[in-house]
Amino acid sequence: MANTILIVEDEPEIRDMLSDFLSRRGYRPLLAESAEAARTLLKTESVDLALLDITLPGEDGLSLARHLRENHSVAIIMLTALDSVVDRIVGLEVGADDYVAKPFDPRELLARIKNVLRRMLPPAAAVAEGHVAIGGLRLDTAGQKLLDAKGDEIPLTGGEYALLKVFVDNPGRVLTRDRILDLTQQREWDPFDRSVDIRVTRVRKKIEPNPEKPVFIRTVRGSGYKFVPQGE
Repeated sequence: MANTILIVEDEPEIRDMLSDFLSRRGYRPLLAESAEAARTLLKTESVDLALLDITLPGEDGLSLARHLRENHSVAIIMLTALDSVVDRIVGLEVGADDYVAKPFDPRELLARIKNVLRRMLPPAAAVAEGHVAIGGLRLDTAGQKLLDAKGDEIPLTGGEYALLKVFVDNPGRVLTRDRILDLTQQREWDPFDRSVDIRVTRVRKKIEPNPEKPVFIRTVRGSGYKFVPQGE
């Protein structure tokens, strides 16, 4: 089944060009000229990925990205101005998976779409229902246990399990410290006092071959953390 891509762009020429380009490559495009139109479409349509222009009339793309991340399971690529570093950073902070600067080559955008959609697939190495592979380890989500290659349990505190579960539920996504707090429902933590970083360090000691050079929970400088299930 073709992946459905929501294109939210107020410039008709760009919107139509993207629609034609993506449909010719096997995708199913949905078009919206504003955040309001996008929200209306999402009431009846299931979307795999959203391309969001930041400078939309009315509600901007960053606000729409935040809404999508909080209410829908959808990948997000932001379309930003070439020199807008702030927009790119804020876009990642609100939950965007990637960004492309305007003007862009459609072939570069296609490569980024494929890459993001690939990252959004369930981990291929999931070994059984309720078990998620993390390298040679397995997270038993039913029993809330971390198991080594021999099936022996690696002790986790409740907070460590909650944090690890957030990462395995969001493979390949950059999660800000604030977003991690929301997803773990640990609002008593303070994102500015390094509490999240300390807990990430503890989890890394349990899952990383070398916690000093992590391959599964990676630091994204200036943004947060990204979970890579097989360390690729």
